[in-house]
Amino acid sequence: MNEKWYAVYTRPRWEKKVAETLTLKSIKNYCPLNKVVHQWSDRKKTVHVPLFTSYVFVHVTERQFMELKKVNGVISIVTWLNKPAVIKDSEIESIKTFLTDHSNVQLEIVEVNVNDTIQITQGSLLDKKGTIVAIKKNVIKVALPSLGYVLYAEVDKSSVSRVTEKITISC
Repeated sequence: MNEKWYAVYTRPRWEKKVAETLTLKSIKNYCPLNKVVHQWSDRKKTVHVPLFTSYVFVHVTERQFMELKKVNGVISIVTWLNKPAVIKDSEIESIKTFLTDHSNVQLEIVEVNVNDTIQITQGSLLDKKGTIVAIKKNVIKVALPSLGYVLYAEVDKSSVSRVTEKITISC
């Protein structure tokens, strides 16, 4: 029983329903929800919307894949090079930590390029190492390579230091 994190692709706007169904079936899952303030003409309201459109993360063994495909709303298991894409535990934890500390997070799909490696010196991601994707003013983008997404938030440039060792990322 070697459980790993995988992503399932869902029908549009079915992320919460799929997560709820998976929970009812005792399948460990994570549907990252982003706190977003919506403004109408007469009021403001904070709503929780899925961070990754049409994706829910599941912590399962490969033997459970057939059961996942039977869940209403699940279209497929996300693959990379024709194999189910394994997501590192550390990346799931990074998403959880990031969403705990930041609201109104935005996503950007990117091709991850290897640039300078940095280490966070302050804040909730203290001592985490990452690859700088881009810097604009005080915005630092933290790369999650196996997902192909970048989460970003305003971080003071003084909160990071450059690491001189090279880190190899294999997919």
